[in-house]
Amino acid sequence: MNLDRAVFAFAGVMILVSVGLVYFISPWWLLLTAFIGLNLLQSAFTGFCPAALVLRRLGLASGCAFK
Repeated sequence: MNLDRAVFAFAGVMILVSVGLVYFISPWWLLLTAFIGLNLLQSAFTGFCPAALVLRRLGLASGCAFK
C-alpha cells in the first residue's frame, strides 16, 4: 500500500466513524466530517496533508499525490 491509498483509506474510515458518532452520540460530530472534507479539499489543491506526514514517517512509500 502506498501513501496515497493509505491517506484515502484513513479519510474514509474517519468519515464512517464520524457518521457513527453522529448517529449514536450527537449531531455535533458532523463538525468532524466537515473538517475531514475540508482537509481533503485543501490537500487536492496544495498537496499538503497532515495525515500524509504522519504516515510517511511510519514508513509508507510515497505515491504520486503526496511527494
